[in-house]
Order: sequence, then C-alpha cells, then structure tokens
Amino acid sequence: MSLERHKEDWERLAEADAMWAVLTAPAEKGGAWDAERFFATGDAEIAHVLDIADGLRPVARQSALDFGCGVGRLTRALGARFGRAVGVDIADAMIVRATRLNKEVPTCEFRINTAEDLAQFETGAFDFVYSSIVLQHLPSRRDIERYVSEFLRVTKSEGLAVFGIPAHVAFPYSLQPRRRLYALLRRLGVQEDLMLRRTSLTPMRMTVVTEPAVRALVVSRGAEVLLAEQLEDGPVRTVRYYVAPAAT
Repeated sequence: MSLERHKEDWERLAEADAMWAVLTAPAEKGGAWDAERFFATGDAEIAHVLDIADGLRPVARQSALDFGCGVGRLTRALGARFGRAVGVDIADAMIVRATRLNKEVPTCEFRINTAEDLAQFETGAFDFVYSSIVLQHLPSRRDIERYVSEFLRVTKSEGLAVFGIPAHVAFPYSLQPRRRLYALLRRLGVQEDLMLRRTSLTPMRMTVVTEPAVRALVVSRGAEVLLAEQLEDGPVRTVRYYVAPAAT
C-alpha cells in the first residue's frame, strides 16, 4: 500500500470519527469521546514519558515535534511543557480539527506532512521528538525505518527522540481480520464511510518491527537506545524507545 492510499484512509477516518481514530477505545466508538477526557489521556501520557526522560537525559524545553498528531491529543500536552510544539499529520482533516480544537493553546502549531520524510524541518530542529500509536499504522516496515531515521535527524544532538513500535502481535490478531474484511468489501464496492460509521471494520493496519531490528536501526544511525519501555495492550506488545541521537 502506498502513502497516498494511507492518506486517503486517514482522511476518511478523520471525517468519520477523528478522536476514536486517534485513540481506539471500544466504548468511545461513534463520537463518544468527550474532549476533556480525550485530551486528559494525552496529558497523562506526556507527563509519564517526560518524567522517565528526565531521569535518562534531561532536555531543553524549547521545541517539540509530535509525529502523527491527529487532532492534537499529545501536541497540546507538549505545548503546555515546551515553548513550541509542532504537530504533523498526513491527513488534512486531522490538521483542520487539531487547529480548531487547540486554538486556545498558542504554543501549538499544526502542519500537513505527506512526504516520505520530514524535509520541511531542518536537521536538529527539535529538543524532543515524540510519536505514539502512529508508526504501527504505516504501510510497511521500510516506511517506519525511514521516519525513525528522520526523527533522529531532526532531533538536536543533546535532545531525545521517543517513539513506540509494536514488537509482537499475538495470533489470531496478527492476521488483522477486520482490516482484511474491510479491504475485501471496499473492493466489492461497499461504501467506506458506511463501514467506518456502522461497523467495527477498519483500514488501520498493524505493522510490527522486532526490538532487535529497531535497535540495529538506531545503532546504524549512530544513535543509542537509552531505554526500551515495554507496553502491554491486550494482544499487542509495544516497545517505547527513548533514543539519544548521534553526537555532532
């Protein structure tokens, strides 16, 4: 699957149920997320991550990047702690909603990024780069590796990049039946908006990269994994990596 198709999927997800697409709690399907509760989850997550980060490698709090920002769940929390927080997303519809929902947070900025890289940002542009529940949805392992390399490029040498990637998905969830049925029905002409709003089917994919493979990638870029935090979410085992970029 191409990034173009990936973008189309996320435009549809944003139009159908943006908050649920970002944080897929089953009980919140169908527009049930309350904005205050939704953003509170982001604040708690960022507080936890920065608390760990401060114990590993305290970084300046001038600039932060949220990759795959959706409607700004984490960007808002970063904006409360950094002088500037930039959220990027592949879906225009997500950026429109993020801008509207976070207009009272002047430290937040939202941008479209449809490129295969982060070329719109200079090398060493950010003190802190973060990505959560995003890389797993990319079309391929190659896409994940390319963006992780970009995270390390745009993070200052004295900064920190933190990102989560599933290392294992248990059987039979690894077969991704809801995504496969969604794709089949789409090919048969079933309306995608109908499937997204009325069923539990989804175009979201789960791309896995093992921990040894991620560590090898980081080392190949001259960077260092300071901590690999194990996260369990039902059948999915995700690793959140805290990475110090290559020294310059």
